[in-house]
Amino acid sequence: MTRNVLGPRTPTVNTPTIRPATAADHAAWLPLWRGYQAFYKVEQPEHETRITWQRLLDPAEPMHLALAERGGAVVGMVHFIEHRTCWTEANAIYLQDLFTAPEARGHGVGRALIAHVCERARALGCAKVHWLTHETNARAMALYDKVAERPGFVQYRIVL
Repeated sequence: MTRNVLGPRTPTVNTPTIRPATAADHAAWLPLWRGYQAFYKVEQPEHETRITWQRLLDPAEPMHLALAERGGAVVGMVHFIEHRTCWTEANAIYLQDLFTAPEARGHGVGRALIAHVCERARALGCAKVHWLTHETNARAMALYDKVAERPGFVQYRIVL
């Protein structure tokens, strides 16, 4: 079953504005990035954070960053990567990181960020958007189960 419940929604006063990040957004993005890492109990070295930021802003990179704003404050972020796939002629989008500030959770920010990524994927002619989350991330999974299908794959990895 394919779900697509991220179509147009009636905007409300609290509907976040989603926009691509600019170099001026570093100070707003960094606490969200650090919050995301803290949620998953990981710490990225500072030099890797600098490289990540540079890649997210480089138009030659397949990596993208969008921010959610509400009431003039940045309250969410999403990193996504366009990539080739052996399964379709069209590329796919991997939604790598999505984080909403704790005070903004439950107010449509995550849904709006996912919808933005889907809109960008359609504009790029991509065949699908896909992502992972940790099995303990119940709050996020409650949203994901409403907007996407869970195909049943299990992730394996070898860290090099």
